[in-house]
Amino acid sequence: MTFWDQMTSHWQEISAELEKIRTKNLYRQCKVSSGIDFCSNDYLGLAKSGLLEEKMKENLSQDTLGSTAARLIKGHRQSMEDWERKFSEFVGAGASLSLANGYVANMGLIDTIADSRTAVFTDRLNHASILDGIRISGAIKKYYDHLDLDHLEEQVSKWDRDPASPGKRKKIIVSETLFSMDGDKPDIRRLVEIKKKYDCVLILDEAHSFGVFGKEGRGMCFEDLSREEMDSIEYRVYTLGKSLGLEGGIIATTELGREHLVNRMRPFIFSTAPMPMIFTTASDSLDLIRDMEKEREHLLHIASILRDGLAREGFSVSSTVSQIVPILMDTEEEALYYSAELRKIGFDVIAIRPPTVPTPRLRVSLNALLTEKEILSLIEALVVVRRTKR
Repeated sequence: MTFWDQMTSHWQEISAELEKIRTKNLYRQCKVSSGIDFCSNDYLGLAKSGLLEEKMKENLSQDTLGSTAARLIKGHRQSMEDWERKFSEFVGAGASLSLANGYVANMGLIDTIADSRTAVFTDRLNHASILDGIRISGAIKKYYDHLDLDHLEEQVSKWDRDPASPGKRKKIIVSETLFSMDGDKPDIRRLVEIKKKYDCVLILDEAHSFGVFGKEGRGMCFEDLSREEMDSIEYRVYTLGKSLGLEGGIIATTELGREHLVNRMRPFIFSTAPMPMIFTTASDSLDLIRDMEKEREHLLHIASILRDGLAREGFSVSSTVSQIVPILMDTEEEALYYSAELRKIGFDVIAIRPPTVPTPRLRVSLNALLTEKEILSLIEALVVVRRTKR
């Protein structure tokens, strides 16, 4: 077979795969958003903040546009150290390390601290960045059923008793504190108890709870745990790309943990550092978040209105406790239909389908800029779409 024959064969294979995806109603494409925002993760509306925009413009003039290199070469700045110190103090950590985004933070962290003899116990619905980190590390992946911590403890205990288990190697438990596609949460205190009882490393992903829950928006750990319990958690992962209104990821840990990541974490070592103005603006954003208690209360209030309204109208909703309100659908086709029809009348609601989630759904993600009137209008629109579908 010639080179050109091989190339033709490759593109034929790709075309056939895409056709299979289309047939299953799983085809994806990038679309420019329009209509009222019911899908972004800009939970406090800071991505649209005029005040934060002005701060970013000021910060832009204080340094180069790009960082120019990885942080271990020339990309490091004093503003990055200042930001990490400030964030660490805010979330009660010994030290923190910033990354390009939350995906890289989760994936790189797990790849760094796990190996082929490590057992990683993961909630079945954890984010892809967590699952990919386990896969890349070569660790032994042990699923436990979603939020079922009895099943988790059973799995960990069984691993310890199994004579075939590779000695006293590391055990890691990893969970989101607020699940991005379901809006529900685990019993974090019980996770800490299991971690201590079986001598496990614990990683908690606070991406979707930060800014919304806990004192001054510090996250779900501050909602549920004592300081002593929090100090026992080895790693907490956060993002700048949701409530902070920017982009980036950050791992809160100990000084020793940060030192280890700086020396071993490949996505940190070999990646160009983010733009310097991200870190100075993140510091400004953190100052704003502290004082947004009214916005947090409003956000959870409209989430409650939406959940109650959907239940009253007979829609199937997950067991959410947050600003993320998934409306479960029977088929991928149904989810796509609702999303398309809602967009036509000015509501930006996205259909989420397998393999991202096991059950097709509309993931309604609320933000503090939405009004009660807009929430009620969305409920009315959903009822109208359901009627026209029939």
